[in-house]
Amino acid sequence: MDTLKKVLIVDDEASIRKNISDMLAPLGYEILEAGNGEDALIQFNQDKPHVVILDINIPKKDGLTVLKEIKTICPDIPVIIFTAFGTSERAIKAMKLGAFDYMEKPFELDEFIITVERAYEYRNLLTEVKKLRTLVKGSVKQLPKDNIIGRNPKMQEIFKLIGRIAPSDATVLIQGESGTGKELIADAIQRHSLRSDKPYVKINCGALSESVLESEIFGHEKGSFTGADSRRKGLFEIADGGTVYLDEINSMPQSLQVRLLRILQKQSFFRLGGVTPIQVDVRVIASANTDIEKEMEKGNLREDLYYRLNVVRLTLPPLRERKDDIDLLIDYFLQKYSPKKKLIIPVDSKNKLHSYNWPGNIRELENTIHSAIVTARESLLVIDQLPYQSIATQEEFSYISLIEKGLTFKTAISYIEKKIIQEALLLNENNQTKTAEYLKMNRRLLYSKMKELSLEFHEKSKQKKFSKKK
Repeated sequence: MDTLKKVLIVDDEASIRKNISDMLAPLGYEILEAGNGEDALIQFNQDKPHVVILDINIPKKDGLTVLKEIKTICPDIPVIIFTAFGTSERAIKAMKLGAFDYMEKPFELDEFIITVERAYEYRNLLTEVKKLRTLVKGSVKQLPKDNIIGRNPKMQEIFKLIGRIAPSDATVLIQGESGTGKELIADAIQRHSLRSDKPYVKINCGALSESVLESEIFGHEKGSFTGADSRRKGLFEIADGGTVYLDEINSMPQSLQVRLLRILQKQSFFRLGGVTPIQVDVRVIASANTDIEKEMEKGNLREDLYYRLNVVRLTLPPLRERKDDIDLLIDYFLQKYSPKKKLIIPVDSKNKLHSYNWPGNIRELENTIHSAIVTARESLLVIDQLPYQSIATQEEFSYISLIEKGLTFKTAISYIEKKIIQEALLLNENNQTKTAEYLKMNRRLLYSKMKELSLEFHEKSKQKKFSKKK
């Protein structure tokens, strides 16, 4: 037995320490124990363990404080954090402070042992440790309240990755369906980065025309085009020293992709109409709501730009693949929109929420809960209708049944178009510009379709009521 394999187990529950000890002792580990943060640091300094297993919720000094002090004493020590309460902010903080891994109780025995063994091997490979370790120097700032929710293993891996990559300057590409929280992830990366106190600017590449987008991103010189009465700084110039978030990068026109590539390569660009290069120090985070490789194959995204953006990839799972997070998300939105009123959700309503596939993802769930809160009867939150279709309707509905019910082909197509636009309007709170972006169609075409399908009258009636109140 190799008694040099020392592991320090830190948990305030003796039974948990014993269970872990019983798992690891037969594998040749010398077991050290501590029941609180202060004793853990004393034990660490005295016995110099090779691996530390540390609970976050311990008395005297909490786990994150102990982790920080241990990493200050010995940056190369692998520390495995575990807790019964999994939140993104804690996972990100732990990984940011240099934790080797983050696990939730209860954990799988095999997975836990593999993690400890990997940690021990990791400890002995110092050169690899220096490459993989994330250690944020100085004091850790108080961060804003966490707003990324998820215990799903896929989300936990994303939280860990954010903790590893945030302090670097690596370009990040976030991919995920609309409504999965790409902007929140970008915000988290920026918030945990070493540029967190520097400018942070965002732009939706699919929301503006090519000429406007070019001026917004790169700025322009006086007289560079009609109406350019003065020099204007672009977003990259404004964000110098900080971070730029480019949403829907796949919608950026090809001509601007060439200019963006220059920034990523040389950290310099020209204002529109300018002849003097502008040098900047900017980190770029980009996101796409479609399959980015397919966009490249179609020619919508330059291959050289793709490789420049795809340094670190984060792929967000749709809500239908992380339904185990639905209850957590519901609780979060209840607290967000009704913090003072305790609302009860009947079992059938909860079952409906869990059965639905959420094509609009988290944004759709949030709108559903918000709407239900507004119309709640006393303290009972009943989900009568989901934004797209009720579960029963969704399961039973067949498009061909419209023909069987006597509709002509043209009328059936109009019915389907109307339903899609109605649901998209509801999802985007009747904002026509956002709805057009969501449906990936020109706003004028949307307005024309709404007029054709008699949907514009709803908007007008709303405006009239508003004007009367005014």
